[in-house]
Amino acid sequence: MIKAIILDVDGVLIGSKPGFNFPDPHPEVTDALNKIRAKGIFISLCTGKPYFAIEKIVKDCQLDNIHVTEGGAVIINPLRPDVFQRRLIDSEAAVGLISALLAKNVYTEVYNGQDYLIQHSQSSSDIQQKHFCILGREPQTVDDLVLASKLAQISKIMPIVANQKEKDAVEEVFTHFRDRLDLQWAVHPTAMPLEFGVMTTKGVTKKQGALDIASGLAVDLENILGVGDSIMDWEFIQICGCGAAMGNASQELKDLVKTKPAEHFYIGSSVDENGLLDIFSHFDLI
Repeated sequence: MIKAIILDVDGVLIGSKPGFNFPDPHPEVTDALNKIRAKGIFISLCTGKPYFAIEKIVKDCQLDNIHVTEGGAVIINPLRPDVFQRRLIDSEAAVGLISALLAKNVYTEVYNGQDYLIQHSQSSSDIQQKHFCILGREPQTVDDLVLASKLAQISKIMPIVANQKEKDAVEEVFTHFRDRLDLQWAVHPTAMPLEFGVMTTKGVTKKQGALDIASGLAVDLENILGVGDSIMDWEFIQICGCGAAMGNASQELKDLVKTKPAEHFYIGSSVDENGLLDIFSHFDLI
């Protein structure tokens, strides 16, 4: 019996069709989430985004429970806001990493739990404009991002790259911080070919976020359905009793989801076809 659902956001709730499922989920999906939540089934979002970027979805769908944000660094109910867990990056590591990224001229955002900061010299970047459309909030611009970072409690550092050369530069910088930080890469359907680096303190994962959700909601993992579209999402789907992948999911994720017992997995259609509704219907949630 499914008592809770954990959903990735981009590629699951949010697609690539402006006015249809971007920047907000399709109305039919929103309606389904409201109806499921009204049955007493918890719905938690699990995303690399900050809490303010999912706040509207949470309000519109009345998801008054805790959610995984910033890749698992911040577990929060944006409606309260109640912070269930916040895992910070060591200040020395954060300052060193940000300095090295800026020295490589990598567009870099710094998240402090409330807002995100960028250096003024990068504020006219096309990347900034694309990310603003995704997050729905402008960054705070500062003259010296390194100095600002020394004064902040940082939960996530996000380098954003436009090509493999820039990604390689980030990976090279990160080798010096691998013992203290984790790095994962994500994409957004409306911002291709940009890739978003999610840098958090060691041990922060969507899997740990799912464990936090299960603990905070007092729901057994075997009674949770996890839904995603990228290989990163397998972290939490793997430990859930039921799992599903969107039609637009990577083949690697689809193959992994299919390793669950036949009655416990499903592959829906694409996010741009409201595939989440297929998944909900399969598991008798709507």
